[in-house]
Amino acid sequence: MKKILAFGPLFIVIAELLLNFDGFLRIQLYTLPPTVVVFYEHILGAAVITFLFFLWIKDLKKMTKKEWIAITLVSLFSGALGTIFYTAALAKINYSQYSVIILLQQMLQPIWAIGAASLLLKEKITKKFLLWAGLALIAAYCIAFKNLQVNLATGAGTALAGMLALGAGFMWGTSTAISKVVLNRVSFLTATAMRFYIAPIFAFLFIVLQGQTHAVLTLSTLQWLMLVGITFTSGLVSLGFYYYGLKKTPARITTLCELTFPASAIFIDYFYFHHTLSITQIGGIILLLIALYQVTKPLAK
Repeated sequence: MKKILAFGPLFIVIAELLLNFDGFLRIQLYTLPPTVVVFYEHILGAAVITFLFFLWIKDLKKMTKKEWIAITLVSLFSGALGTIFYTAALAKINYSQYSVIILLQQMLQPIWAIGAASLLLKEKITKKFLLWAGLALIAAYCIAFKNLQVNLATGAGTALAGMLALGAGFMWGTSTAISKVVLNRVSFLTATAMRFYIAPIFAFLFIVLQGQTHAVLTLSTLQWLMLVGITFTSGLVSLGFYYYGLKKTPARITTLCELTFPASAIFIDYFYFHHTLSITQIGGIILLLIALYQVTKPLAK
């Protein structure tokens, strides 16, 4: 049991599995501005983790100025801007499936994370790791894009959407390394709590700046239920598992483990929506598992 609890990549994968609930729940929130959704999902998460304050409150004294700056940046980058940029990018292309926007975000985010891990955390990036990382990215492409088809015809908003997707990938990717700065000093619960306390401040500022305050009080009962559902799946609980795993896993490996998200998503597509998997998707899953086994093998010893 101790060996399992010490194997961080497993918890990264669990976090990615929980993220698959996001699509089912968030679809009911499409009438709300992304900033409002981000605001409330963090407010609800903050309320829940407050009940566990006795497990993390004493840990705050360990945080220096460096950790406070890091968690503030993560809250801004990952908690607010990343989600807002990505949602805005998809809106520009009418949420087109298999689009170049999804390709830009999913394929470049690990590159940003690996670069940030090298620069900020001084993690050693070997040629062998880069080889397996490259194969993992190829595998993720095969998984995410059925029959390797990318939709390039997404209208006049594609160029701007592409820039927004690049921004989202940068925000999320660098946040992986910056989060590690905090987790090197405090527990995963402390980092999770601070993220959920700080992120809604930024989200509310964006709500005010965009003149969307009227939407804050227009939620239906169903939308509140969806937000609660997000809190206990793809929101607070998923981030808790993710930070637990990240604390025990190098950032460069963590970002590759995150590629299990599209793999698990297509299985839901298969079993729930009865969509068949292509040969390229099946091959991509096998290649991804091999690549992840190779990069995580040293952690299992």
